[in-house]
Amino acid sequence: MTMSAAGEYDIAIIGAGPGGYVAAIRASQLGARVAIVERGALGGTCLNIGCIPSKALLEAAALFASSRDAGSMGVSFGTVSADFPKVNAYKDKVVRQMTSGVESLMKSNRVDVYRGTGSFVTPRRIRVQKADGTFQEISAKNLVIATGSVEARPPIPGIESPGVMTSKEALNLTELPESIVIVGGGYIGVEFATIYSSFGSKVTLVEMLPTIVPLEDPEIGKALATAFMKQGMAVKTGTRVTKIEPKGTGYAVSLATGDSSEVVEAAKVLVAVGRVPYTEGLGLDRIGVAMDRRAIKVDKRMRTSVPGIYAIGDSIAGIMLAHVASSEGEVAVENALGHDVEMDYGAVPNCVFCEPSIASVGMTEDAAKKAGYDIKIGRFPFMASGKAVASNHQEGFVKVVAESKYNQVLGIQMIGHHVTDLIGEATLAIKLETTVEDFAQTIHAHPTLTEAVREAALDADGRPIHIWRRKRL
Repeated sequence: MTMSAAGEYDIAIIGAGPGGYVAAIRASQLGARVAIVERGALGGTCLNIGCIPSKALLEAAALFASSRDAGSMGVSFGTVSADFPKVNAYKDKVVRQMTSGVESLMKSNRVDVYRGTGSFVTPRRIRVQKADGTFQEISAKNLVIATGSVEARPPIPGIESPGVMTSKEALNLTELPESIVIVGGGYIGVEFATIYSSFGSKVTLVEMLPTIVPLEDPEIGKALATAFMKQGMAVKTGTRVTKIEPKGTGYAVSLATGDSSEVVEAAKVLVAVGRVPYTEGLGLDRIGVAMDRRAIKVDKRMRTSVPGIYAIGDSIAGIMLAHVASSEGEVAVENALGHDVEMDYGAVPNCVFCEPSIASVGMTEDAAKKAGYDIKIGRFPFMASGKAVASNHQEGFVKVVAESKYNQVLGIQMIGHHVTDLIGEATLAIKLETTVEDFAQTIHAHPTLTEAVREAALDADGRPIHIWRRKRL
């Protein structure tokens, strides 16, 4: 296909991850002619080497762990084993199914897909370099940058040693390492800690900040660290990695905690310290797009400094979550096509799929206090939930942060088995400025885990049902 006429497309998008392909679908729904440029598989990092394959591995690991531990419920499977080539095959099958789904969505929405690496020639024209080295140019009235992010590589001596893994390599389990050091206790690090530990690796998790999952409520981070240690992991917080050295068939990892130091030896090392925007090679300096280091500057309508050019997702270094990128994509194309829409970050759910899992939305206790609210806190432990006890997953709790004057719920945080499936109600509650009384007057089905959210709200109001009443905070 050759496109050369200026303005032939209404919208062209560089990057077909969860931000880009959703933007393409929404633009098509609004009647636009749409092109999307992608150098890899449709779906981007999330679908191909991130969110989806990691969840497939987490499900396999959870099944392995629950089968191994089923004796506590009177069920025996004999010897439980994992065939890692087959585990990988399952993961790859999941990814193929999802990528083919995105392919179908592009076809059904009449989105033209260009395979190759896109860069700007002018603010209205993109050059696409194909895998065979040839070039093709397309033009559009509006363009959306959705190029995502890449793994961050901190300046640790030895980090480039052969075999030191990023999350991409860690997704391909050809065999289980006897031991592994995971550098970084954010959401990527703790999810891989769950995968490897569940299959039987000895895991050492290292985080430089005082708690793991440092973007969450510290109470959640401490609870997760306790759970991990009960599972046999070593969790080292407030700890820096000073050096990584190959040793024998594995590695020696030097750690510093305050004034003390130690060396941990492991068969594998995974570096998972976050991600940084990928904006190199786009030619943004050529067309004058304002930057904040590697990130693209945008306003609440996702507009860059150049009229007609928008940016979304990890490329703007905001909240690096797939569902946020998707929402930003919708906002960008709606504005490009004549609507007036602002991005609202007030009720963004966050999920971490470790075991126990974590979900949160809205303000934490500390954030609410810093914002000047007079607050009250409610908690409900899953050990008081009939469904949690029956399913043999009693660990964790739900925490509700509410302001005292009007009883409005400001934030909800939770940790426990499958709490990621409870966050929808909590997100809607924050979005609709729900009060504690709204929760109290809403009947929740019994026995379900969702009852815990209502019970935590009741506790914030000093009237819990299924836990001992305590003095209201």
